Amino acid sequence: MRFRHKLVAGFLLCALAPTIYAEDEQLTLKLERVLSSAQHGGEETPIFISAQQVEGKKDSQVEARGYVEMRKRGQIISADHMLYAQDNREVAADGTVRVEQDNNVIRSPHLQLNLMTNIGQMSQPVFQFGDNHARGNAVTLNLEGRQLYILHDVNYTTCPADQDDWLLKVRELEIDRNSQLGVAHSARVEFMGVPILYTPWMSFGLNGQRKSGFLGPVFGSTVKGGSDLTLPYYWNIAPNMDATISPRIMSKRGILLNNELRYLEPAYSGEAHLDVLSGDRLTNSTRSRLALSHMQSFGRGLNGALNFNRVSDDAYFRDLSDAVSGTSQTNLAREGVLSYANGWWRASMRVQSFQTLQDPVTPVTVPYRRLPQINLAAQRILSRANISLAAEFVDFRHPTSVNGRRLVLYPSVSYPLVAEPAFYLTPKFGLHDTHYVLGGNNTGSLSNASRTLPIFSLDAGEMLERDWSVAGKSFIQTLEPRMFYVYIPYRDQSKLPNFDSAQADFSFAQIFTENRFFGSDRIGDANQMTLALTSRLLEPNSGAERLRVMVGQRFSTITPQVNLAAPATTTVSTTNKSDILLGLSGQVTSKWSADGVFQYNPNQARSEKFNAALRYQPESGKVLNLGYRFTHDSIRQVDMSAQWPLTGHWHGVVRWNYSLQDKQILEALTGLEYNQSCWTVRLVAQRFATATQQVSTGVFAQLELNDLVAVGADPLTLLRQNVPGYSKLNGSSHDGSEQSLQ
Repeated sequence: MRFRHKLVAGFLLCALAPTIYAEDEQLTLKLERVLSSAQHGGEETPIFISAQQVEGKKDSQVEARGYVEMRKRGQIISADHMLYAQDNREVAADGTVRVEQDNNVIRSPHLQLNLMTNIGQMSQPVFQFGDNHARGNAVTLNLEGRQLYILHDVNYTTCPADQDDWLLKVRELEIDRNSQLGVAHSARVEFMGVPILYTPWMSFGLNGQRKSGFLGPVFGSTVKGGSDLTLPYYWNIAPNMDATISPRIMSKRGILLNNELRYLEPAYSGEAHLDVLSGDRLTNSTRSRLALSHMQSFGRGLNGALNFNRVSDDAYFRDLSDAVSGTSQTNLAREGVLSYANGWWRASMRVQSFQTLQDPVTPVTVPYRRLPQINLAAQRILSRANISLAAEFVDFRHPTSVNGRRLVLYPSVSYPLVAEPAFYLTPKFGLHDTHYVLGGNNTGSLSNASRTLPIFSLDAGEMLERDWSVAGKSFIQTLEPRMFYVYIPYRDQSKLPNFDSAQADFSFAQIFTENRFFGSDRIGDANQMTLALTSRLLEPNSGAERLRVMVGQRFSTITPQVNLAAPATTTVSTTNKSDILLGLSGQVTSKWSADGVFQYNPNQARSEKFNAALRYQPESGKVLNLGYRFTHDSIRQVDMSAQWPLTGHWHGVVRWNYSLQDKQILEALTGLEYNQSCWTVRLVAQRFATATQQVSTGVFAQLELNDLVAVGADPLTLLRQNVPGYSKLNGSSHDGSEQSLQ
């Protein structure tokens, strides 16, 4: 339960400190040395009493009447009538008593306070906080010294006056400044007069510190799991270590126990997850997940990392995850890394394997294990020449495909001939040397092999700019032509194994790289030149980019012969001209933004790819997104999402991702939000594909009481992922942060 008790505590720590002051236009009395100098480090602490009538009594007593104010060190106590005894430092105020400090106010018909001991009492106190407009009342407030306050029968809310939609009711609340700890006895939350949460005892930190206790319950419903209820418990083990234990009750399957441990030290940090579903009633099996992430610094540039993931079965995430990001996981990494960096060179060693989660309908290829992978990189500048070395050794293991070891050495040197602010010209020469020693599963009878290829590139460009006015607004417009030339001779690589190479996607980033493949098993032959032109609109004062337009194409004097499978007809065809890339992105107006890339094949006169996104966002809480994805013969998808006010306090949220190619919904989300001044209700339903011909449907609900507690599944992350530009409507500071209740 994510309570915000620090607001209650913060007011008490400020408004009820033992310093009091006042002022009146008619008569002001200054009382010197009211507190002993030892009590305040030798500093004199005068008190000012202002009133319409002030008179001295016997035994050094001062009585004030009519608009009385007592001022002391930035605090004010005002009342209709006040008695102050200078000998024992007793203050008695009645009538309309008001105590205020730091924009916080507390009212009471009576105040009794000893300024020396800080022991006193206020009856029927009514308090109001200035930072979040919270308010409340109690039957009594006892001051038990400078550091301890006790309130009885407390009501607290952030709702406006005369609108008690929700109330936190506490029988007894203790505020201890020494331990920075608050304790509440018999606390319950009422919403619309109906109790929704109760705890007999809870403790909380006064300064925002973490505290062990139960967090807000999470409930929902899914097709595969049925009704869903999670009761998380937060355990503050130490200042640098905590754990969350979250039993998740699913009506169709049973109890899934989620356990998370986090730790943080100056030299290391990490987190561990252990989730166990004992006796799944639908599969008649025990299902589990183990995940460990650890980062370690050994000092002097030496670092380590460990990432281990394991689940009990292939369908674990498809059955038990409630988010697309979880259900789409295929390869779970298991790796350890040791790295070292020392100025101009760095090295690393990795051991890596995977658990591959198979979909029976569409199985995927199991990736190679790297046992180990050793990398070395170095870079120095000598006489303006940039000398680099990239080296790698990998021992590839696979249960069915050919095994082998690969050594790659790639030294290179580049030299900027021209480096003016508006123009650059940089030639580069490198030698890519690869050696293979093959092992088991060599069914193709591949022999050990080596390959050495020279690589030459030339990168040149220019940046021109001018002042330009559009629709009465001034901008800086740039014109940035760029040329990138690559020469790599042809080598027959058809008899080399392929451990980790893949065809790189044709994009603006890829056309300015030397190799058209990822990995080192294939080095594409090339004698080609890329020409591109970029134009930007920049804000003249801030330099912020408002709009970018790009166009680029690659031209080749040869027909590339190195391919993984079929020739890559969309990158460079037999006409030696690549596809044309067109791109546009930016904030077109203050309300409209656009982002799009178009890939056109001039050789076959057809569109190869088209991705476009358009957003209209006139103000917070109003956003409309339209998107379209097209890839020739494979993808045609429409994606629409929105957040928009409906009527009154109601807002609607929707996301619809539909495949025109497959004629099916890939993901759909619809939701309603009701936003009051001090609480919000969110209802969200989601449907998404978890595997081929399998879908998951979930319904989630959340009630959030501003700055107090959120009950139910937190849909904010889900809404932000599905609706770009989504805005949280209520002004509560709660946003998924963990505040604890015990």
